[in-house]
Amino acid sequence: MNSVEVLKDLAYRPLEAAKSIEDQLTAENLNWHPGHDNSIAWLLWHSAREIDVQLSQLSGKEPVWTAQGYQERFDLPLAEDDMGFGHSPEQARSVVVEDPRLLMEHLEAVINAQLDYLNVLSDGELAQIVDRRWEPPVSRGARLLSISLDAFAHVSQAQYILGIQR
Repeated sequence: MNSVEVLKDLAYRPLEAAKSIEDQLTAENLNWHPGHDNSIAWLLWHSAREIDVQLSQLSGKEPVWTAQGYQERFDLPLAEDDMGFGHSPEQARSVVVEDPRLLMEHLEAVINAQLDYLNVLSDGELAQIVDRRWEPPVSRGARLLSISLDAFAHVSQAQYILGIQR
């Protein structure tokens, strides 16, 4: 298994984890906030958005959010490019989603775009530097790894919140 294959396997993991709780999601539990923390809806939305925004930067393609009409379907009171990074509790509470299927469709569409992107990469392209704002500079492979790990962490948080609601 080469590096691209490993990244493809990892890219699918957040969707797999989200689907494991899909049949337990309701409008009520999606939008419950434990204390000041993020809701399941916010966590699943953010997981897809952070993949989408960063993937768009890497691929040069329009984000799935706008290209496939998810911005209109979600109809959130947020800027088009908002992915939730640095949201205050009030901003996080503005992400209200009644339909768990919409969250899953969006996450699946974004992960499919990520897999399509990975399908055209070679191992050599993973070493290319894509962000020099960090020390050390970030390679394409490291960025793809961090995108998937961040999404997986947020989906895992959603699983935890669902568990504490019981």
